[in-house]
This record gives sequence, structure tokens and C-alpha cells, in this order.
Amino acid sequence: MKVKEHKLEVVTFDAEVALISRYINSMDRALEILDAGCGNKWPLTLKVPYRLTGIDADADAMAIRKHTRSDLTTAIVGDLGTAQLPSESFDVIYCSYVLEHVNGVDRVLNNFLDWLKPDGLIIIRVPDRDAIYGWITRQTPFWLHVLYKRWIEGRVNAGKPGFAPYPVFYDQGISRAGIESFCQKHRLQLCETRGVSSYLKTSPLIRVVARAGSALSFGRLPWRHNNLLYIIRMPPSPSNA
Repeated sequence: MKVKEHKLEVVTFDAEVALISRYINSMDRALEILDAGCGNKWPLTLKVPYRLTGIDADADAMAIRKHTRSDLTTAIVGDLGTAQLPSESFDVIYCSYVLEHVNGVDRVLNNFLDWLKPDGLIIIRVPDRDAIYGWITRQTPFWLHVLYKRWIEGRVNAGKPGFAPYPVFYDQGISRAGIESFCQKHRLQLCETRGVSSYLKTSPLIRVVARAGSALSFGRLPWRHNNLLYIIRMPPSPSNA
């Protein structure tokens, strides 16, 4: 089924985090949260009580997370596509800048559906493969991604064990059409889709390159945002509907 994409609202990083926090806080109960592909940081400050389970395939990143933050109730080193977690065990599954690295993203998304409780939330943050930033990333070698993180974004540890970037696949399943089609197929409510701009202020040159690339594509590759936020709700169980 072809999905017609609606016009995309673009927000700042701070507004994105505030929107995510508002959805989670509105659940207004003690929560079990899965940080899926947790890496070494957690950006959310929540008002509701919660237990946080982290899972990541990178043992070095998990070690850094446990040493620097001590915020995980449970830490699991494992792959999101093959991990065996209990069904309906999480109220929220939070997945931030992970799915672009997955080849065969439907397998992971189906696991999320199995692990999520009825009326739970899936929150996905991911680069937009079809914006100019994502298109350039798909066309360039991985070593250049490391240099970009180090020289442009100033991340001195980029590429070292436990630190991004990681090789990318940009599966079609993480595109807007891919996520909207997945939600329709599984009768999920796609509550929010936002574009997020978090790269244009890193360097004046980046803005020039982004606008020029978008112009050369005749606007097919948008430049005003580089990332996407999806907030998805599982339907309640029939007995609670």
C-alpha cells in the first residue's frame, strides 16, 4: 500500500525532547522502559517513576553507560533483532539513532511489538534517509563519517570503542513511508512525526552545502531537518478498550 506523506513539521532538538517527555509523563504511572540500543547516554528527564532496562550490541558502549551514568536497572548486551525478551514487558520502548544501523529493520520492529504492553509507546529517533543529510551519508564512506564527527561536531572520541559513529544501512523501513506503512499494517497509532534540525548550527559551511545539495535535487531532498521523530502507540487490549 502506498502511503501519502503529510507535510512535515520541523522542530529543534530541545522541542523534540520536550515532546517525548510529555508523552511519557502523560502515562502517569510507574513505567518499565526499554532503552533499545542504549549506547552511552540518556537525554530524558522524566517526572513519572520508572525502571530502565538497556540493551545494546556494543559491549564497550554498555560499559561506558554503566560507569558514567549508573541509571540502568538492568543492562543487557545483545542484538535487537535476535534478543529474547519477555512479551508485553515494557510500557515504553525508546530507540534513539539505532535503526539506521540495522539491515532488516522489520525484524526489530516486530520484536518491539512483542515486547510492548498494550497501550504502550514506541519512540523512534532516526536520521531521515531521504533528506540531504541522510542522502550524503548514504553516498559517503564510513571513514568520512568519523572525520565529520571529530572535526565538525567536535566529538574527540568519535570512532573509538564504545562511541559513535557506526556503519549505516538506512533500511527503507525507517523512511516516513516505511514507518507509516508498518503502523497501518499492525493497526498502530502514529501519534507524532516530526522533522528535527540538529546539524545546521554546527558550521556555516554545513548550511551552505545542505541548501546547495537540496537545490541540485530540485527540492526532492529537504535540507531544513536531518532527523525524524516517530511516536507510536500500541492499541489497548480489547478488555480495556
